[in-house]
Amino acid sequence: MKKMIRGAALSAAACSIVMAGGYKIPEQSLNSMGLGAAYVAHTEGADSNYYNPANMSFMADEKHYVEGGVTLASLPAITYSLGDPYSGKSESENILIPYFHYVSEAYGDFRWGVSLTAPGGLTKRWNSPAQKAYAEEFTLKIVELNPSLSYRINDQLSIAGGLRLIYSEGVVKSDGAGMSAIIGNPQANVARDMEGDTIEFGYNLALTYKPTSDINMAVTYRSNVDLDEEGTATLSAGGMTLYHGDADVSVPLPAALNIAVSKTWNNMFTLELGYERTFWSEYKTLDFGYGGANIGPLTPIFDTPIPKEWQDTNTFRIGATIAMQNGITAMMGFALDETPVIDKTIGFELPDSDAKIFSMGFRYQQTQNLSWGLAFLYDAKDPISLGKGVADNPVLANGGSFGGGGAYLTTLGISYEY
Repeated sequence: MKKMIRGAALSAAACSIVMAGGYKIPEQSLNSMGLGAAYVAHTEGADSNYYNPANMSFMADEKHYVEGGVTLASLPAITYSLGDPYSGKSESENILIPYFHYVSEAYGDFRWGVSLTAPGGLTKRWNSPAQKAYAEEFTLKIVELNPSLSYRINDQLSIAGGLRLIYSEGVVKSDGAGMSAIIGNPQANVARDMEGDTIEFGYNLALTYKPTSDINMAVTYRSNVDLDEEGTATLSAGGMTLYHGDADVSVPLPAALNIAVSKTWNNMFTLELGYERTFWSEYKTLDFGYGGANIGPLTPIFDTPIPKEWQDTNTFRIGATIAMQNGITAMMGFALDETPVIDKTIGFELPDSDAKIFSMGFRYQQTQNLSWGLAFLYDAKDPISLGKGVADNPVLANGGSFGGGGAYLTTLGISYEY
């Protein structure tokens, strides 16, 4: 029973960073959404600044490129099945994610661009008693401003680099009152209410090589960024506040390496293959601090480092673009995406699993300068079945299964060239 009490409180503390590390949104433009992010080697619009700034060198020298849009992310409820009183269901969520990209005209062999995106974040809420003790609410926002500069070495080779300016903020709430009633022990009635934010910096690099006019080969890299969140926390037990003050935690936003190649036939059909390696193994433990304060009896509950031991992941993508004579460009994509979460450290804050990603979309050239379009993506998560004794979480250690979840993303984008 002591393990159940302590485990509930520890996992509640964990949920503020699990999503920061484990939930990413690589699709940050109309084209990338329609292609399932198989969009690194063959980029042609303002979003080149974000996906492969080296390609800015090969765009029309005299033009400026602008794109803006919004994505609606619909996150279905996740169900956990074990049997009463431990089964539960999370709330479904709908999140609006705006984006903006700009690429300047060329200055000799140099070119610059800037992007404003939301490359990660999530809202997850559980109201069922067993899950509420671990993740009553988790809200995380990540916003990235990404200025980049490209240099054209020659007509076949270009390099680029940029700066990642990242702002993040989050809210974490947990409530063990329901768990206390389930297990019949008032010591389980512990709660946490925390909020914090941070501004951090990183970098990105890119290279494109064009052995022929219809083949692009590209490599991009986005650096790891440690999110050193600082804010305040209120910790309570039995309805009494035992601590209110400073709180901090450092979590990695992991590095990602992309390698891609594209081939275009007759200026109409383009096929792109991509491989992404995301270095989630930076996320080894979760350790909260409280400004050096002594939190007394809550120390073993809220101030014990939590092993996570996430794994590096591979994502394989394929995307096809078809430019038609009527001004419409059709796009479709497919990807196999691995989860970094291991069964041993899985929790209610992120019951993540491997996924298959399906996407499609179109772009319509309204005028010589203006185009717009719509894209849709479905992230289908594999179901999770846990054997007894596999997971560290005291509830999940009894086994059970997760179903549902995943995501439906819909993007509306508008582009302008001048």
